[in-house]
Amino acid sequence: MLLEKYVNQSSAGFSFSRKQASEFAKQVATDFNPIHDEDAKRFCVPGDLLFSYLLNRYGITEHLSCQFSGMVGADVPLQCKEQDNLITICDSQDKTYLSLQHNGACQHDLAVIEPLIRDYVKFSGQNFPHILLPLMQKHQVMINPQRPLVIYESMALSFNRLPKQKVDLCLTASSLSIEGKRGNALLEFSLTEQGELIGKGEKRMILSNLMPYDDVQMQQMVAEYNSRKVAA
Repeated sequence: MLLEKYVNQSSAGFSFSRKQASEFAKQVATDFNPIHDEDAKRFCVPGDLLFSYLLNRYGITEHLSCQFSGMVGADVPLQCKEQDNLITICDSQDKTYLSLQHNGACQHDLAVIEPLIRDYVKFSGQNFPHILLPLMQKHQVMINPQRPLVIYESMALSFNRLPKQKVDLCLTASSLSIEGKRGNALLEFSLTEQGELIGKGEKRMILSNLMPYDDVQMQQMVAEYNSRKVAA
């Protein structure tokens, strides 16, 4: 199974170590956000890993909407709670980190789900610099090189019908809105099966600590990011 080595499971629940979460970010999502580095001071488990865990465990439904409400640290004991069409990931203190609303018919075939997970989370590897850089240039803002923070706010998938074979994802639109020092990025994409459009999806991200755009600093950030990918 795709996620087996990236999660610790027990009768009490599940958790993610720094090593597991960091390797998932880099090896599966191709996401080199410093916040997922194994030795990061402000470390957090990738939202992609939490979302993928739920899809792997509960399957995919015709409509999925995931809202993040907290950053999960390493080795935090977690459990899933179910109520009607809502699944929440919370800790032993009942703090909620993620809420997943799911509706419609359900598909549990891992031969369909796992390739979808791989392609869906790989959009994170395209976020910076490929998608976010042109948006920041357009709005003449940038994330602070000293305190770079880009996190997911929500993710969603919606199918006209559930897939029976591999699903292909294609980015269809990207946008950025600015609220003071915060940026709200929206990535939209299509879901096709053998050329037939069967659904759509989106990812919403929060960019914190925005500052005026500086091309020299930005190019240095891009160079450092690319060197991290090569070194990984």
